[in-house]
Amino acid sequence: MLLLDQFRLETRGQPVPLCGNAQRLLAFIGLRRRVQRCVVAKTLWPHATEAHARGSLRTTLWKLPCGAQELLHCTQESLALAEDVGVDARTLAVTALDVVRGRGPQSIDSLLMELLEWGDLLPDWDDDWVVLEREWLRRLRLHALDTLSDRLARQGLPALALEAALASIRIDPLREAPHRSVVSTHLAEGNLVEALRHYEAFRHLLRTELGTEPSGQFRRMMPLERRCAVRRR
Repeated sequence: MLLLDQFRLETRGQPVPLCGNAQRLLAFIGLRRRVQRCVVAKTLWPHATEAHARGSLRTTLWKLPCGAQELLHCTQESLALAEDVGVDARTLAVTALDVVRGRGPQSIDSLLMELLEWGDLLPDWDDDWVVLEREWLRRLRLHALDTLSDRLARQGLPALALEAALASIRIDPLREAPHRSVVSTHLAEGNLVEALRHYEAFRHLLRTELGTEPSGQFRRMMPLERRCAVRRR
């Protein structure tokens, strides 16, 4: 089941067409793996009465095509995704958590590519539960990219460290941490001009968007800023 960039369900390599309610049902269960029926009903039909929401859930389950029905294990109390069903958003979350916790496969390249390749969670959906899940996954991915960038820099892999930091910046340009990673990597490589160019671009962005300046920690990283600070003393 694909939830990043867009919803797509495939069984045996063939797409399974689903109506909107069916997509929302499978997406919600796919993210949680196992959910109580009452939670599913309340979440997917938040403005309906409990009886109406439960009725809508039963109708949606009944209308699922055969290719989708076999992906669920249904009991009177809960709904669960079959163990062999893969969900790309969960794969991304596990990868990001492994990076943040310092676990995961030995290949840094594979970790980086997994974090770089995926898109946002169901970007065209505006359900409240999707917005919350999307923001959680986005933040987790950002922390993983920042962590991976620092790790790659320490391992003497500046090009890959820059890739991770720049990917983080593309997701959220106003966060300072990945910009510091970019500048730190350039300075470690002796690329002072590139470091200054990136720092000034970020400072201009902050002034334009937020009317503020980079943090003192970031300013002290820059050779010219350090010299100005010494003169001011």
